[in-house]
Parts: sequence; structure tokens; C-alpha cells
Amino acid sequence: MSTTATTCPECDGRLRSEGTETVCGECGLVVSEDAMDRGPEWRSFADDDTDPRRTGAPLTRSRHDRGLSTEIGRSTRLKGRKRRRVARMRKHHKRASVGGKADRNQVYGFTEVRRLVSQLELPESVRDRACVLFESAQDAGLLQGRSIEGFAAAAVYATCRTASVSRTRTEIVDTARADAGELAAAYDALNRELGLPTGPIDPSEYLARFASKLELPNAVERRARTLAEAGADAGLVNGRNPSGFAGGCLYAAAREHGCDLTQREAAEVADVTPVTLRTAYRDVRDLDANEWDGEDETPEGCGAVPADD
Repeated sequence: MSTTATTCPECDGRLRSEGTETVCGECGLVVSEDAMDRGPEWRSFADDDTDPRRTGAPLTRSRHDRGLSTEIGRSTRLKGRKRRRVARMRKHHKRASVGGKADRNQVYGFTEVRRLVSQLELPESVRDRACVLFESAQDAGLLQGRSIEGFAAAAVYATCRTASVSRTRTEIVDTARADAGELAAAYDALNRELGLPTGPIDPSEYLARFASKLELPNAVERRARTLAEAGADAGLVNGRNPSGFAGGCLYAAAREHGCDLTQREAAEVADVTPVTLRTAYRDVRDLDANEWDGEDETPEGCGAVPADD
């Protein structure tokens, strides 16, 4: 009688896994039992003075050594000469962990990427992908003669573009240590030499964040999304600032629902001039979009329709 990994050795019944046991569904025979957790143990023994851990921190692409290097910790129990000796050891150990100039540039660039991602409240996936992109740019020799801060900011911006995360250049420049020219030069080099899969930005990606900043109700955001989709189908977003078009859709939807929103407020959130927003609003207003099928009453938080400013 031949058996397989899914066949009971007693009755040829089908095996199934229940927790840590492999049991036959016909006769109930426990074929195997494995209660061992073979994954990493992240438990920290806080009651021990040395705080031993069974494993280190998880690997990450946001550090030049993938998080594998060791560090000399700090202890308040050391006094006098021994404490100064450990401080000198810590300093020399930190210097020795960075091999050369390329590693130092990578450490500085990764630190700037992590700072930008934290300030802009972006997910960890964007942080890791931006660090990988920065490393690829360094391996391709694109950093020579250019700003490291600019490439860090450009890596974050390019990752946001490829990951469909709505962040404008102005938002990144306001947080970065590089100016707009350094970011533009670095981003152009990345896009030209590495062939980034960046496409046109969908204005709908900005709507949720803009509506939240303007404290607009959900009904206005849904209507603005409908207008943005209709504008994309009509080709109105071609050659236009996507954030400005999103602001124009929000302003048009707010006027339909009688929300107290001025063009200047919407333009400030969209980071465009009121003239740009007004042009987008007029094009959106003339769209032959589907009629709003919401309720007749005015949504919460909206009042009289403001006049054009």
C-alpha cells in the first residue's frame, strides 16, 4: 500500500491540519504533531539587567547595512573612567561601521529619506522603495556633482509618483533640505537614466486629502470625484496641473452643495493660484457630467453658495 504526505498510513484517509496537529479525517489518527514555533522570537526579557534578546531587529532596506550592524549600548550604571572608555569605544565603533565615502553618502541620504517620509506621514513601503531608488542612483553614478539632499527628496517624490501617492513637489520641497532646483535636477536625472515608470498623475488622488483639509463633507468629495473622472474622460486634464484640477473639481462640487468655500481657500490647499483654479472650475462647470443623485437637503457643514471671488 503506497501512501503520500496527504494520506493516512492506517486507513488511506485524507489528512488535515488542525493547529499544530495533522489528523486523519476518517479514523482520527494523529499522524504528526509539531508545537514548535519556527519563526523569530521577539520577546524581550525586561526583568533581566542585560536585556537579552533571542534575535535582532528585522532587516530593512532603509539602512545602508540592512540593519545587521551592532551598536554599543548606553548604560547609566557605568561611572567615571569606565564610562568615558565605553564612550570612546562607541565613537570609534560608529566610525568603523562606515567603510568609505560611498557608505557615508548612503548613510546621510537614507537618514534624509527617513526624515522626509516621517515628516510627510508616508507609509514604510514608500520609505524602503525610496531608499532602494537612492541606492540605485548611487550605483549608477548619478550623485557625482549633485546634491545628496536633492536626490533624497527626488527619490521620495519619484516613489510617490510610481506608488500613486498624492504629494506635490512643493510639499516635498517645504520639508526637504534641498531647494526646488536641486529636486528638479535630481528627479530629471533619475527619470532619464533609470527609466522610472512614472505616468500622468490622476487628479482623483488628491481629492480625499484636499477635502479633509478643507473640512468638506463626504458628499462633496464624491461629487468632485465624479467630476474628475468625467474631466479625465473628456481630456481636460491633459497638460494641466493635476492638483489644480482637483481643487477646481472640489470647488465646483462645493458650490453645487452650497458649501462655504472660496476660490482662494481651495487654491491654497491645491498649491496653485486662484487664476489656475478658476480656469479649471470653469471647464469643470461646463462638463456634461451625470446629474447629482444625492438627497435634496444641504449636507452638514454647508451653507449658502459663496460668490466667485
